[in-house]
Amino acid sequence: MAWRVDWVSLPWQFWTYAALGGLFGAVGNGFLVMALRRGDLSVLGPINSYKSVVGIIVGIVLLGELPSLMGLAGVAIIILGSYFVFDTTEEGFSWRLLRNREIQYRIWAMVLTAIEAVLIKKVIIYSDTTVSFIAWCWAGALFSLLQLTVMRVGVRRGLSDVKPREWLTFMALIICIGMMQYTTNYTFKHINVGYGLALFQLSTIVSIALGYKIFHEEGIVKKLIGSLIMIGGSVLIIFG
Repeated sequence: MAWRVDWVSLPWQFWTYAALGGLFGAVGNGFLVMALRRGDLSVLGPINSYKSVVGIIVGIVLLGELPSLMGLAGVAIIILGSYFVFDTTEEGFSWRLLRNREIQYRIWAMVLTAIEAVLIKKVIIYSDTTVSFIAWCWAGALFSLLQLTVMRVGVRRGLSDVKPREWLTFMALIICIGMMQYTTNYTFKHINVGYGLALFQLSTIVSIALGYKIFHEEGIVKKLIGSLIMIGGSVLIIFG
């Protein structure tokens, strides 16, 4: 796909936003991995509902995408729904919750990847869906490698520790992320970033269900109620 692109004709803004997007995306995904290593999937998943809120705020600044009153009402409902999800934790829905390192990591991941989404939209404006996807792949790989170097992670040793049967999981992850990002770029090309991020909230129920089914996480009913409320807020954002 890359051979058919006239890279020389792309403006400097394209390269600038692509590089910034790669940086924010790599660091954000790094925090996401650290959060998932420590916390419950069914709690960390719904935090992603706030991503549309951050996307709306950053989208106002960088893209001039103004939300409607219905969209703002959706933001309020998302916050309301999060009460039910976080109330299943030991700290409940309180500032004490922020003391949890996994919650801190997940919030950083959510904020940074929301900013990345807005930067991707800027890249799309200066190119198209396919070119922006290629740039996302390259920039993400570059800054992820730099991040591993800074953190002194032995890439070669890490890959050698992967068992043959685990490579299937890696390939499935690559395919899922690739399809997710390409379709995301297509979505961003046609609607506001904040609204596009709101569409992702259907994955919240999947996170809760898988957390319950695979990892036997508790408080499933209250988490589902909270997630449905948060999705309702996302629907208001979309139709707003």
